[in-house]
Amino acid sequence: MKTNRRIFLTAASAAALSAVAGGASAQNLIDQIIRSPRRGAWNDQFDARVSRGGRVSSNQPIFSQETVFYVQQAIMEYQNIAAQGGWQRVPDTKKLQLGVVDPDVEALRRRLMVSGDLSQSAGMSNAFDSYVDSALKRFQARHGLPADGVTGRYTYSALNVPAAVRLGQLQTNLERLSSITASLPNRLVMVNIPAAEIEAVENGRVALRHTAIVGKVDRQTPLLTSKINEVIINPYWNAPVSIVRKDIIPLMRKNPNYLTDNNIRLIAPDGNEVDPLTVDWSTDDAAQYRFRQDPGRINAMASIKINFPNEHAVYMHDTPQQALFRDLDRFYSSGCVRVQNVRDLVTWLLKNSGWDRRRIEQTIQSEEDVHVALADPVPVYFTYVSAWSTGDGVVHFRDDIYGRDGASELQISTAL
Repeated sequence: MKTNRRIFLTAASAAALSAVAGGASAQNLIDQIIRSPRRGAWNDQFDARVSRGGRVSSNQPIFSQETVFYVQQAIMEYQNIAAQGGWQRVPDTKKLQLGVVDPDVEALRRRLMVSGDLSQSAGMSNAFDSYVDSALKRFQARHGLPADGVTGRYTYSALNVPAAVRLGQLQTNLERLSSITASLPNRLVMVNIPAAEIEAVENGRVALRHTAIVGKVDRQTPLLTSKINEVIINPYWNAPVSIVRKDIIPLMRKNPNYLTDNNIRLIAPDGNEVDPLTVDWSTDDAAQYRFRQDPGRINAMASIKINFPNEHAVYMHDTPQQALFRDLDRFYSSGCVRVQNVRDLVTWLLKNSGWDRRRIEQTIQSEEDVHVALADPVPVYFTYVSAWSTGDGVVHFRDDIYGRDGASELQISTAL
């Protein structure tokens, strides 16, 4: 279904990388995968501390009554901040970082003090010292930005969103949270679209947190509630007609062996396989056929597809483009959700279905298409939460990428 064109066009290079691992025995490779550290990117988990001693990182789920309570607290705090005039704009023309001495640093200090990221006892100075460095990293972590302690354009944009606008964002998201957290199942998966993150929740705590890639602005990931009922290991990929017309047909005109080289089979409407050399590629007539990519290392969905019934025909899946998880704006897909470290999530999903990590890895190595039904389907929520709180004074904000919060200042990515 809705797989981004960039996946398809770079599949061949992913195959070359995977082939390097093929020299090791299958069993050794499985053992290495299981023992290896996660391939997390900078935003897999937050590790900054706020001035009150609370941690930005937390295993408290976004979907919880605790979160609702803390958001209510944050609203009262931001009402007080807004009533006192909010915070002053920080001049955004200079790159400020540790060691810099500049009058603009004092404005940055004031801004970070108002939001509670910098202690009042740090005082006023033009010096960007270790206190400001820690406070800025703390601020960046709360806003889903790389915590590098440098004032880039995204950091400045987040700093200069007015307090009253942030207050409105909290109030809007309180309504979203309150409507769904009254009654929650014991196990669930929550995809938070503006944060491009996934939480696997069990017994009221976050068991796993994953970085995600979600739909771009013109092909948005839909809001939905369903139940994950199936995992497909080594799935086939059927190319959407848009990719067939825009990419595959032009490529076949240049290279008649393109389909064969990429393990893509041409299937006629009657279900029979068609020899690509018998097709007239000078026209778009080939779009009537189904283009099915075999399972394997260069498959556009890589090793995993996670299914759940929904009217939008979206799903969650692996990807050969692992580098994209390190991007700041992870809004690349055509509606489906790509999951970093997806095998960890699948292991968690299937733990009550007779599948452990070793069996999953062995099946992946077989490159055979295997459908696994969940013994206990797990509820999944695709939701839109752009502001929440995980503790006293720990308030998180994200870019309102789809413009659902009602304030243009919150659409930082689309404005820059």
